[in-house]
Amino acid sequence: MPKAVHHVVKRPGRTLDEPDVEIPVAEDLATVPGIPQREDDVAFYSRVYPLETQNIEKAADREWVWTVYSEEVFKYREEHDERNEPLVHAASYSGDLEPTAEPVVGKNITEDVRQKARELGFGEVGFTRYNRRYTYVSKKHWVKYEHAICIALEQDYTQTQTIPSLEAEFAHFGTYETEGALALELAEYIRGLGYHAQIHSPNDNSAAYIPMFVAAGLGQLGANGQLLSPHFGSRARLMMITTDGPVTYDSPIDYGIHNFCQQCQVCVNRCPGRALEKEKVWWRGAEKNKLIYERCRPVMARYEGCAVCMKVCPVQRYGMKPVMEHYVETGEVLGKGTDNLEGYSLSDKGYFGPGQLPHFDRAFFDIPHGRKEDWLFEQFKQRLEREGVPDTEQVLEFAGKVKKILDEGNSTRGDE
Repeated sequence: MPKAVHHVVKRPGRTLDEPDVEIPVAEDLATVPGIPQREDDVAFYSRVYPLETQNIEKAADREWVWTVYSEEVFKYREEHDERNEPLVHAASYSGDLEPTAEPVVGKNITEDVRQKARELGFGEVGFTRYNRRYTYVSKKHWVKYEHAICIALEQDYTQTQTIPSLEAEFAHFGTYETEGALALELAEYIRGLGYHAQIHSPNDNSAAYIPMFVAAGLGQLGANGQLLSPHFGSRARLMMITTDGPVTYDSPIDYGIHNFCQQCQVCVNRCPGRALEKEKVWWRGAEKNKLIYERCRPVMARYEGCAVCMKVCPVQRYGMKPVMEHYVETGEVLGKGTDNLEGYSLSDKGYFGPGQLPHFDRAFFDIPHGRKEDWLFEQFKQRLEREGVPDTEQVLEFAGKVKKILDEGNSTRGDE
């Protein structure tokens, strides 16, 4: 049944060479710009229960994944980390570099930076305040500047549709490598305008980025827990640059995603690990579909990053404009119920079409929890229960591992 249009969102084309696009939002999909929030709750949780990066809080399972990778994935991840480390390192001290020119007094640099970012290939560019309420504890003293430039690079479309596969992981991690290099160029350009530029790497995150991308009008949070951007949905790889240069903030936009996802539910129904919740909850002051991490991570680790929730999202597959136009014309979700959208294969289990899901036994979901030291102490406790009090050599070995973790401190380097 056709739907009445509530409003139309106009956005720049996917590239500089493409025309602007107009995205119709049906009346029954309209909610609020950005995301429904309870500001007092967001502020409370940021003060009393501040966020910490998964690279620290869940470091135990981030070590564990290396033990269950296939040989091909293990080898590729090692190669990626070697290539990516110089980019992450360069980002870590980028905020300390001084401008290379004097600024033009009174000049707003927003459109200059937006144009340069688009020329470099970033498909989405937006400006907002860097919101310290979302900053990770380990990064609070690292972040220097107040203005956030939110930039997203598109992950290759064709490779993404092979999810889950090593080919898709080439696209996933390869996009981060390209993005990190382009960010160095953009930061240098900003310094050439007379201002500081601090690169917030996508591989050593300073904060939960999605709320700031939403504030900058670059999409809305999908039921799969990912930013659904206008041109490439959840195929956007996100990073930020903060600056002290004068910029004008963009505004959040209602793309109709909140109600659309509740009607779509394809990612919820197709998740191999049943990790996505159908109903929204209020979480740290935001209304969202909450992911069950412990049911997601084991599948990601064993099946080339999984990302089925990305693959089966119609906004990712077809683009927001066609999806929303189809909904206005028919009242239906484009591709829902078809193999073209919903089908996927798992390497050792075969193909699963609409309505079909793999089965995993309970032990499959047993993963280490907490930080590295939490996992180490849990292993030591299990050994005590199994073998009794260890000898001196084993105790010294355990103490050595604890000392190594203490020496590393709260390292935020992870495997994003």
